[in-house]
Amino acid sequence: MKKSLIILLLAIIAGTATTFAQQKKSGVEVLYFKANLACCKGRACNTLEAKVKEIIEKNWADGCVKFRQVKLSDTTNNELIKKYNAQSQTLIIEKTKRKKVTSIDVSSILSDFAKSNDTGRFEKELTAKINEFIK
Repeated sequence: MKKSLIILLLAIIAGTATTFAQQKKSGVEVLYFKANLACCKGRACNTLEAKVKEIIEKNWADGCVKFRQVKLSDTTNNELIKKYNAQSQTLIIEKTKRKKVTSIDVSSILSDFAKSNDTGRFEKELTAKINEFIK
């Protein structure tokens, strides 16, 4: 009976530790605000979104940084849209630590990339900003 209780207790502790570690890892999120556009700007928006997502998946394959598309037309996102005064192609890095949220708007980096198409510079600048938040 004691062995069963000890094993059960260890299993609960191990499960709690795993859950805590996963919550700690998922504290940084990159939010890409997107409008539903059917025009050529829509294709550009999709290309920019894909590049941001690709950079995150490449550099943080362990999942410690999450990517999330936030549709401007979805009313469930109204609070986030107001909070960041977001428009199409707004890019926000958010960090949650002990229920405190800090964020930075890096839309200017995205805008510069859209004009220059310099993928190397964009990846370097975006990863540097995200790494500042991970620390």
